[in-house]
Amino acid sequence: MATNNTQTSQELYQALWNSADILRSKMDANDYKSYLLGLIFYKFLSDKLLYSVAENLDEEVENLQQAQKLYEEAMADEDTKEDLVETLKDDLSYVISPELTFTALVNNVNNGTFQLESLSQGFRNMEQEDDTFENLFEDIDLYSKKLGATPQKQNATISDVMKQIADLDMSGHAGDILGDAYEYLIGQFASDSGKKAGEFYTPQPVAKLMTQIVIRGKENTKGFTVYDATMGSGSLLLNAKKYSNEPSTIRYFGQELNTSTYNLARMNMILHGVPVENQSLHNADTLDQDWPTEEPTDFDAVLMNPPYSAKWSADAGFMKDPRFSSFGKLAPKSKADFAFLLHGLYHLKQNNGVMAIVLPHGVLFRGNAEGTIRQHLLEEGMIDTVIGLPANIFYNTSIPTTVIVLKKNRTSRDVLFIDASKEFEKGKNQNIMTEVHINKILDAYDKRENIDKFAYCASYDEIVENDFNLNIPRYVDTFEEEEVVPLKEIAKGLKETQAEIDKMTTELYSMLGELVGTNDEEQRELQEFLKDIME
Repeated sequence: MATNNTQTSQELYQALWNSADILRSKMDANDYKSYLLGLIFYKFLSDKLLYSVAENLDEEVENLQQAQKLYEEAMADEDTKEDLVETLKDDLSYVISPELTFTALVNNVNNGTFQLESLSQGFRNMEQEDDTFENLFEDIDLYSKKLGATPQKQNATISDVMKQIADLDMSGHAGDILGDAYEYLIGQFASDSGKKAGEFYTPQPVAKLMTQIVIRGKENTKGFTVYDATMGSGSLLLNAKKYSNEPSTIRYFGQELNTSTYNLARMNMILHGVPVENQSLHNADTLDQDWPTEEPTDFDAVLMNPPYSAKWSADAGFMKDPRFSSFGKLAPKSKADFAFLLHGLYHLKQNNGVMAIVLPHGVLFRGNAEGTIRQHLLEEGMIDTVIGLPANIFYNTSIPTTVIVLKKNRTSRDVLFIDASKEFEKGKNQNIMTEVHINKILDAYDKRENIDKFAYCASYDEIVENDFNLNIPRYVDTFEEEEVVPLKEIAKGLKETQAEIDKMTTELYSMLGELVGTNDEEQRELQEFLKDIME
């Protein structure tokens, strides 16, 4: 199989972004992401199939057009067709008929015979091929008025998008490169569409930090399990692959309330090459409906970036729920932060499990029910580390956030505080944490030592003295005293400044003195002006 090895990730990003431009004028990002990512995904499956055909038939092909022609010929031969279909089903778990491959549909676009119904049929067929693809394209309304007021305009819009991505050889890229491009786009959507789309995207630097914390010391673990109860597009879960020495054995468990976003996560898993047997994803309300309830129910790692201060029912019946019952109080209706935290903690392995969750700073110091829950967590020694992140690093909010690291069965009740609020580079729209910043935090996390103005390990007694308040400035003093400048230096500086002013003034008067009026009246006015400013 020939692949285009020279095609860079940047070119891939650009082509995908150009296609987004076509839709951007017609709808907001939260809508067009479904169309664009759906089409990308369909092309990915189609390209993968065509090259698989060439491989199975032991034929060399230079491009998708050659692979398409080969596929059409093979499927027209009754003897070849049956064996080929069976092989494709075994290898890929799906088959796309020759006339409905992305390549075939783009050929129709180019010769003016494309009809939306053909693409719609391709989506429907794919959803029926295997349970893996069930309802995967349900959010893509090809007949929406947002695409155009008439069927012709809808047809034209989708045709334009397909042409933009037609030349991308997706199967020619390693799965992770395509997956990274996919995540890149999700990041762009989150940035572009604000809070609504930003709910499901954790910026990569934060994801990297959290993932490295939860997988520390378990890089060689086979069958490592990771769980995200508010998984969004699954990007946070998938980071585990990058830091494991046994990535093919990782098992992913995730739950997501929003159906569209849940489908994104499913696509994301497939694009990253995660075997079906290694992923368990669920579409439901995490707080209202506990999941998973069948083995396994606890995990090596829990990663979460839940919606901040979301509302929830806080129904009295939850006091009997094993996730919350031992903490004395429920998280308030107006702020579900601790409800999410306790849900994740409940599903964490008793021994050696590590959880990292991003929440707003309020959870560190708010009182009443939240204060009661926080105190219980601290009494049990479950809060291991509190990391203050820089402001403005998330797409959907400028507020500073904190990563809370939790463990069960700790032998100590101390808490490490890391103030990483200044660990960033200024970006165009968001502040950015670089590898240097992340490594500095991880180093402090590993050493668990006091570092001036950055990290402090507080004893349990200190925390009790502070009434179980975990506000980071109480423990990490970042106050910088202004340098005292001697009066002599100030006086010297003032003299030098005055001398510079005098010099510039003299030069200005000299220049003004050379000015001449073009007539007697202007000359008189000029002389009066010079007299006034020199007095």
